[in-house]
Amino acid sequence: MGEEVSARSYTREQRQRYREKVHEDLDVFERMLSRDSFEFDRPMTGLEIELNLVDGRLDPHFHNDEVLAAIADPGYQTELARYNIELNVPPRPLPGRAALELEEDLRASLNAADAKARGVGSRIVTIGILPTLRPEHYEQEWISDNNRYTALNDSIFVARGEDIRLEIAGPTGEQLSTYCDSIAPESACTSVQLHLQVAPAQFAAHWNAAQALSAPQIALGANSPFFFGRRLHAETRIALFAQATDTRPVELKNQGVRPRVFFGERWITSIFDLFEENVRYFPALLAESTDEDPAAKLRAGIAPDLSELRLHNGTVYRWNRPIYDVVGGRPHLRVENRVLPAGPTIVDVMANAAFYYGAVRVLARQERPVWTRMSFPACAENFARAARDGLDARCYWPGFGEVSADELVLRHLLPLAHQGLEEWGVAPEVRERYLGIIEGRCVSGVNGAVWQTRAVEHFERHGADRPTALRRMLRAYMEHMDANEPVHTWPVP
Repeated sequence: MGEEVSARSYTREQRQRYREKVHEDLDVFERMLSRDSFEFDRPMTGLEIELNLVDGRLDPHFHNDEVLAAIADPGYQTELARYNIELNVPPRPLPGRAALELEEDLRASLNAADAKARGVGSRIVTIGILPTLRPEHYEQEWISDNNRYTALNDSIFVARGEDIRLEIAGPTGEQLSTYCDSIAPESACTSVQLHLQVAPAQFAAHWNAAQALSAPQIALGANSPFFFGRRLHAETRIALFAQATDTRPVELKNQGVRPRVFFGERWITSIFDLFEENVRYFPALLAESTDEDPAAKLRAGIAPDLSELRLHNGTVYRWNRPIYDVVGGRPHLRVENRVLPAGPTIVDVMANAAFYYGAVRVLARQERPVWTRMSFPACAENFARAARDGLDARCYWPGFGEVSADELVLRHLLPLAHQGLEEWGVAPEVRERYLGIIEGRCVSGVNGAVWQTRAVEHFERHGADRPTALRRMLRAYMEHMDANEPVHTWPVP
């Protein structure tokens, strides 16, 4: 959810000053792009994993402050709700055997963190949506003690002027239809974010490629079929996140006002397109201003922080978000891919990452790129279908027409992912391990959403009611999660 802010509310004068600073930052950013002021020595990758905390009954455990104190590792940070934490992985290059080393490091880190969390009555779970969540869990003090989260919650509801409606229908007729008076349901959406550092001239191609790839990513990685006890979309997290942070009442939707959770509406030619759209379309939710004079810093040869522009960008929830950052005094650009859910295991997360990094590299460099042969509305429809139907989704792809997601991956995208990782210098054993898992999911037809659904159906056939079936499923899920075997190999209980 981003960096902390100092205030929980803002005056009209502060908001006006903030808007002026955002426009000033945008002008300076445009000048920086024209001067090619950015670092790009080698493509770096980064990873963030959002995590859930559960208690002994596998209900959400609202004690992230105690858990973080016990873990005592700066890599673990707070998240929106008191049952959420986040693991931030330092950036690193991808070639060679780096991914295998990262998998080992992540497992060791999570094992150590989980052991310390148990000391305060908590367990760590990597899953897209915690299936044991119920509406009554949000009747207690749910939000983390953080100004940013409180200010976001209040700003969204001030902008909206009424309660938020959640309405999602599943494939078997189960549906969610309710109102909520806070953004608490957004905290149910725990994800993995993949970062890729790119040169300014290559940013548009990589963002467009990531947008095209987002539907197959979701279909492969879906792991969020249950929310508030109901079987909804294969990746319910997509619709839930969009609805739970929607600042628009019905009238503004009818006018075509864009949502804060924004897939986009066109292919781009520059990273500037995205930042300029943000500033043009979306009012500020947070209005934290600094004394920085970005133009003066740029004239002095110092990379400006552009804090206001970055803060605003962090409150527009694109599924592929542009990132401007400064590290060690040197500015750089990243694509932040935000479409994937957490889990089921670290090896599954690594497989999802390998598929993304390999395929996006080739798609971004093709002579006739996919976005020149597919309309943006078709890309957006692919994304919606994949979130709803997972591996059963049918997607349009140039040269193939409308095909099932698993067939598209096996016949076209998986070979591209192998090619991309090979060109990147990734070791053969790394490619075989992780892309073999992607192939296994497609051949078996099993991802996290499918396994969860089948497990719950099994327990219900044997007499369990839905809450009991979800709890038993989650217990079995956590055992397999700890074993770090890919989800498509898990037996149904």
